[in-house]
Amino acid sequence: MLAAIKQWWTVAVGLVYPANCAVCKRPRESDVDSALCASCRGQMRPIPKPFCERCNQPFEGAITGEFQCSNCVDKEYCFDYAVCGCRLTGVARECVHQFKYQRALWVGPELAALMIAAARERIEWQKVDMVVPVPLFPSRQRERGFNQAEWLARRLVRALPAPLCKGNLRRIRDTNNQALLNAAERIENVSGAFAVRDPKPFLQRRVVLVDDVFTTGATTNECARVLRSAGAVSVIVLTVGRG
Repeated sequence: MLAAIKQWWTVAVGLVYPANCAVCKRPRESDVDSALCASCRGQMRPIPKPFCERCNQPFEGAITGEFQCSNCVDKEYCFDYAVCGCRLTGVARECVHQFKYQRALWVGPELAALMIAAARERIEWQKVDMVVPVPLFPSRQRERGFNQAEWLARRLVRALPAPLCKGNLRRIRDTNNQALLNAAERIENVSGAFAVRDPKPFLQRRVVLVDDVFTTGATTNECARVLRSAGAVSVIVLTVGRG
């Protein structure tokens, strides 16, 4: 009986995930619920301390206690702080790229797990009123086939229950790809790109804003500015990767 169940599970996993690792393309364990091999999974690790308490930028060296990096000390963010699951390098970068641009949904659970683990550790979830994904412009979402931030947010609220609020925060202007721009250009690119349909649901609410990647924070900061203008009292940014 146990052998039959194991055989059934192996077949089921094989139907959901590719036979080879999504990153290194080597054969992965057929009975493991993952699109990655053990070696690649091992390279996707949480960001260790020390890191900046505002932007989650990791640092090398013997820094003790909480600190803010030189980039954040004099910066006025509209969000409280950012929480990121891992550094956006190597395997993590490749997984995010496949997930976001190639709709490789089979790597999504690995990315969501890193994000959820970081949320459990650094966010007081009992004080969260709602989860809001960063929206895509409608034509961009049709082109991509899905909104990666919303996909991650749905996984998040299954693990850490909170209402998912989608569709109220919207992107009202299409923007250029942030990855191709410098920090100043990114801020200008997203300025005025977001709006809310109805501010009432955000009034006096504590929001977790979900996206796939935090790099300069331009996109999430502009979203946080709009949410704060609508009445949110707190906005925490939560992403998979720290670029």
